[in-house]
Amino acid sequence: MSDLNANGHIFGGWVLSQMDISGGLVAGRIAAGPVATVAIEAMTFIKPVLVGDVISVFAHEERRGRTSIGIRVDVVATRGPAQEQIAVTSGLFTFVALDENHRPRPLPGS
Repeated sequence: MSDLNANGHIFGGWVLSQMDISGGLVAGRIAAGPVATVAIEAMTFIKPVLVGDVISVFAHEERRGRTSIGIRVDVVATRGPAQEQIAVTSGLFTFVALDENHRPRPLPGS
């Protein structure tokens, strides 16, 4: 399976891509239009994601600038028969709002 690393855990890059998608959806709603990821800060892998885990991705606005939005993205795995909830990763993603020429534009209300 191509989404597994050498330890048999779900590859961190796959999890990161899910986080980027989720953060981008939230940022796009706030920006009322297209956004692009410009930075990922404070990325922390807390626990591995195992085969069979069901992950939930939670994203919310943490900070706002004139053209950019900081979105905190947390991932929780539901694991095993007991349905244990385990925090697996967290990161702060920065997105910039884009105009029709793919240049930064002010956020609504800025």
